[in-house]
Amino acid sequence: MVLYTSPFPNSFLSVLHSFSWGLIFPCYWLADRLVASFVPTTYEKRQRADDPCYFHALCIIITTPIYLALLVASLPFALIGFLLWSPLQSARRPYIYSRLEDKNHANGATLLTEWKAAGNGKSFCFGSANVCLLPDSVARFNNVFNTQARAKEIGRRIRNGASRPQIKIYIDSPTNTSISAASFSSLVSPQGGDSTNHTFNPGMKRTTSMEYKGDNSGSNNGEDSREDKGRTRDTNEGEENSCIVRINGEDNGHMSDTETDAVNGQAHASGPAEPLLEGDAEISKTPNHKQKEGDSGSLDSCSASRESLVKVRVGDGTVDQSTVNSKLLYKASIMKKTSVRKKKHTDETFDHEISAFFPANLDFLCLQEVFDKRAAEKLKEQLHHYFEYIVYDVGVYSCHSCCSFKFVNSGLLFASRYPVMDAAYHCYPNGRGTDSLASKGALFLKVQVGSTPQDQRIVGYISCTHLQAIAGDTTVRCEQLDMLQDWLSEFRKSTSSSSSTANPEELVAFDVICGDLNFDNCSSEDKLEQQHSLFTHYKDPCRIGPGEDKPWAIGTLLDPEGLYDEEVCTPDNLQKVLESEEGRKGYLVYPTSKNHSSSQKGRKASLKGNGRRIDYMLYTEEGLYLEWKVEVEEFSFITQLAGLTDHLPVAMRLMVSTGEDDP
Repeated sequence: MVLYTSPFPNSFLSVLHSFSWGLIFPCYWLADRLVASFVPTTYEKRQRADDPCYFHALCIIITTPIYLALLVASLPFALIGFLLWSPLQSARRPYIYSRLEDKNHANGATLLTEWKAAGNGKSFCFGSANVCLLPDSVARFNNVFNTQARAKEIGRRIRNGASRPQIKIYIDSPTNTSISAASFSSLVSPQGGDSTNHTFNPGMKRTTSMEYKGDNSGSNNGEDSREDKGRTRDTNEGEENSCIVRINGEDNGHMSDTETDAVNGQAHASGPAEPLLEGDAEISKTPNHKQKEGDSGSLDSCSASRESLVKVRVGDGTVDQSTVNSKLLYKASIMKKTSVRKKKHTDETFDHEISAFFPANLDFLCLQEVFDKRAAEKLKEQLHHYFEYIVYDVGVYSCHSCCSFKFVNSGLLFASRYPVMDAAYHCYPNGRGTDSLASKGALFLKVQVGSTPQDQRIVGYISCTHLQAIAGDTTVRCEQLDMLQDWLSEFRKSTSSSSSTANPEELVAFDVICGDLNFDNCSSEDKLEQQHSLFTHYKDPCRIGPGEDKPWAIGTLLDPEGLYDEEVCTPDNLQKVLESEEGRKGYLVYPTSKNHSSSQKGRKASLKGNGRRIDYMLYTEEGLYLEWKVEVEEFSFITQLAGLTDHLPVAMRLMVSTGEDDP
């Protein structure tokens, strides 16, 4: 299948489309600004309440007649442009595939090495987020604004979070679970003076791990580090950007006050923070990007998140440090606590957490509601610093391929560190209400993640979708789920190798569905969706069964009214709030059947679940290579986009086990 690198098959149509859009854009922009001036966000309302001179009201009085006059003047040109633009959409391709040619520009893509299916397996990390990049006037109805600046900052936060190093700490003594002050100081900085040296320098500021820019070309110089790297290369091939720290000691699992003071002293020895965006003064004026102490969203800030020092992984069951007779594997991303944090639910087979940043070594990213074209370009430019392959501007316009007129595309965007082999898009024909104005649908992708020593391709399938949003449209969403399954089955058949089953040309490693499904697993109104056959073929790591989530799963839909509250306006603060039940009741949207009040603050009533979880990550074991096993390694709810969108991103890491022993 040929991947489309331009929206039209020839340059003449592209030029004609650009000309027609140039006639439409002034009218579109003026209408957008005019409506936006009358739809303030809660942040703007608070600012204006402190304005004794009513300066903003005066500005509206002056600018409104000007906007109206220019809008009327631009209407004839917009009409001519529309008459040219609309028929051109029949020749438009359903997506644009962008591949980064200059790999030096990407921090993450250069890390990948060919996976040969050797050793014990490989892990793949998937992320999904609804980023609400609508035209500014429409986005304000979700209490977010400044779409162009938000798009740039969202991309910056994602790629910086994903390119940070994934630190692993091995403890030599089976009875020692402490980390000395010297070892903690080695966690503070992921970069030494030499770009090819991953040995850590003590005394650097504690946020350096968050400021990592993806310079991952080297390895540790120490012999122990090289030994550890060699030992774990096969079992953790997917974690190329990881650093090893070996720890020795004889204490009883606690850090002394002296060690703690030493760590804190080194952690705070930092220089001044860098500006949030280079040369972008506009962003610093918006609450979406305002940096405060503890904000880990922008990785160039010296006040990065101080959450979770270490996360212990010991397989299944309760961790008993007095009986552990093997090395414990720790993962540390940033510095905060001086004690080891265990999984709260020890009966779970994988790690789960609320994280203030995107997971390190993120391989695939699925985004929804990237509707604004200019914002999509800014977002793509930032993501290309980490992801080499991006599919964007997905969807159809006008009356092409769908029953109703489509004003905007599907809003889907896919980014990958692995090459895309095939892609296909389908538009849901049954959209209703305002959703029918967008070409909501499903994007299906096939990626190559490696090859076997016998030159068989190792591939994976990823589907990204966004379902009907209007509450009560249960039957519409169920129909869309039916279509999603049918389209995915057709896509897999049409793109699979034609060789025999006994000796296939391709081995399928994973099949994942990501997206905003606009229903949760706890609402009584969503019972039909909860019982859909999709969940018999695909597994939801957060779900026990229809109508019941796992205790640690939380909602992904934030209460828009509280986006700019001091308690949640930064990633670190939002993370802390969501870790408590009372905090979740105050800032997450709960099922409407439980409470119909528009404001949820101060609510103390007992509610089922932990909020509306409408953003999903699903995987299946059906249709994969029979000798391989797929398991969830970790699942995260991410707060790094606090203040930038009204959804919580989610991430899932899958381990594909080949069943072979380590060499």
